[in-house]
Amino acid sequence: MNFKTDKSVLVLNSFINYFYGMTKSDLRKKYKALRKGLSSELIDNYSIDIVNNLLNLDIWNYEFYHVYLPIEKHNEVNTEYILNILSGKDKNIVISKSNFDTQAMTHYLLTDNTRIRKNEYDIPEPIDGIAIASNKLDVVFVPLLAYDQLGNRVGYGKGFYDRFLSECKEGVIKIGLSFFEAEEMITDIGAKDVRLDYCVTANGAISF
Repeated sequence: MNFKTDKSVLVLNSFINYFYGMTKSDLRKKYKALRKGLSSELIDNYSIDIVNNLLNLDIWNYEFYHVYLPIEKHNEVNTEYILNILSGKDKNIVISKSNFDTQAMTHYLLTDNTRIRKNEYDIPEPIDGIAIASNKLDVVFVPLLAYDQLGNRVGYGKGFYDRFLSECKEGVIKIGLSFFEAEEMITDIGAKDVRLDYCVTANGAISF
């Protein structure tokens, strides 16, 4: 599996997006505004629908699952329901801590003894714990602001997840979670951007 967007797709993107696409910057503004318009009730209802659609995917027979902890002020998809499912299936759950100086992520096994604390950006993170290497992960649930019909995603712009996913083993399953449907195409996809395998919304699951 090729994790990175290949050159032919980049060329196609640059041609088509002149007419149809939006830049990452434009999409960040658009979807931050759309997220702000969601009530707490809608976020919770959509998050439950997303998890119900996740249950229809053939992804539950693996060992190590990486789950992001949502930033509440950004109205992200609530992953607590995914954590509950994984705990019920006795799976290994892995969460991350971000270093904003090196832009690297360190991954830790989530246990009953894990202590969680919000960092200066209000991101819930483990304080410490049992470290897990990126190449041990089987499934990664990926946060995003927007995505397109090819599986390209837009995050917050720091590149944490693109770097992290490029370190994972070949064949790791990358699943985006979104309240919204796919854009036609993102104009400024780079060679280091990592595409999703699936994106799951309240309306269903899209395979790329």
